Amino acid sequence: MYDDILLPTDGSDGIDAAAEHAATLADRFDATVHVLSVVDTRNRFESPTSGLSPEAWTQAERERADTAIDGTLAVLPDDLPVETHRREGVPRREILGFVENEPVDMIVMGTHGRTGLDHYFIGSVAEQVVRKSPVPVVTVRLSE
Repeated sequence: MYDDILLPTDGSDGIDAAAEHAATLADRFDATVHVLSVVDTRNRFESPTSGLSPEAWTQAERERADTAIDGTLAVLPDDLPVETHRREGVPRREILGFVENEPVDMIVMGTHGRTGLDHYFIGSVAEQVVRKSPVPVVTVRLSE
């Protein structure tokens, strides 16, 4: 039923819960887990007073993405078929683009469960993916 499961990761604390869920599903369906981390290229610190150049921001994001992938791989069982991917762009767009262009049957992703003003100002990548994904999305509440 599910041959390829996408597991987006940003390295958030608690991603273990989503990774364990993806591993359980992958084991049950003999599927491959695709661990994806997106380098957020929206430079949020372009002002002259921020201290970070756009190049420094992007490099820091690349390092964060690689660390996120490594951390997620550490949680997954060694015998699980896994592929890693790093994309650059806007996270929700890159996740949805990955699904459109790769043979993904399901997405398992963590959610912070933000509400109120935090949700309004920060938004939710998971919520946007759930609304627009052409494949089923399983959201897992990230532990604190």
